[in-house]
Amino acid sequence: MFYPTQQFKPGARAGNAVAALVVLNVSEGKRLIAKAIGALPEVKKALEKGIVIISRGVTTAYVAEEILGVRIPLKAQYTVGCVAGGELTCNTSPDRLKPYVVRKGKPADILPAQALKTFTAEDVFIKGGSAVDREGNAAVLVASETAGTVGESVPIVVARGAHFIAPIGLEKLVPSVPEALPQCGIHRFKYATGLPCGLFPLVNARVVTEIQALEILAGVSAAQVAAGGVGRSEGAVVLAVEGNQENVDRALAVIKAVKGEAPDAAPSKVLPPAASFDYDALAIRRNWRNP
Repeated sequence: MFYPTQQFKPGARAGNAVAALVVLNVSEGKRLIAKAIGALPEVKKALEKGIVIISRGVTTAYVAEEILGVRIPLKAQYTVGCVAGGELTCNTSPDRLKPYVVRKGKPADILPAQALKTFTAEDVFIKGGSAVDREGNAAVLVASETAGTVGESVPIVVARGAHFIAPIGLEKLVPSVPEALPQCGIHRFKYATGLPCGLFPLVNARVVTEIQALEILAGVSAAQVAAGGVGRSEGAVVLAVEGNQENVDRALAVIKAVKGEAPDAAPSKVLPPAASFDYDALAIRRNWRNP
């Protein structure tokens, strides 16, 4: 589901409404989303009194920067699985970063599995995704046969009724997550351009895209009207933004603040190219499990 906002209806213009047309590159969108998550009341409360787990991921690296004031120059070092070089691959660098566990506003030197033991309904779990659809259904690709981070964390988060926030940019918009789920599975694929994966639904996650971010930060409505581009604008989204003059001005100020965000580089070390295994999915997995 999408994070619940006032659900403005784009196009239903009030007499004093003004509109703006804006483009956000992928990295700019990630920064915008991260700022919005830092502004959420449940996140602020958990930072003051509870626990916030910021799972690994490129988008969540931006969230960590916004919430903690840290600097992560190579965001891909804060992820494991990723799409890079046109392949489904894995960050194999030995210096990849550990996920942040934040207790009462300060990083704690413990792993998420330890923090989850004391998780309550007031705590926050932040995990990015690989897909989101128009209905707000979200999912993440998993190469681990035990579903990795989500397999370890999501059952506990959902069972305890904790806040589950999923920052996912609109470059990951797909027609239907429910229709995509049965198409995937680690052992379904004979061939793959990289690691064969399953697709794990992010049950109960409240998704924040650029659209929700703009409403959270500026009180405007937004609609995606186009996508794509060239010259570092691959994956860009074009948004029509609408609201009263004051709120649109506020939205433009937020957008100007994220414009020029540097694009994200690939991890410093990834798996060998799939072509070296003749795109044999089983051979790729064997190499990954036994490097």
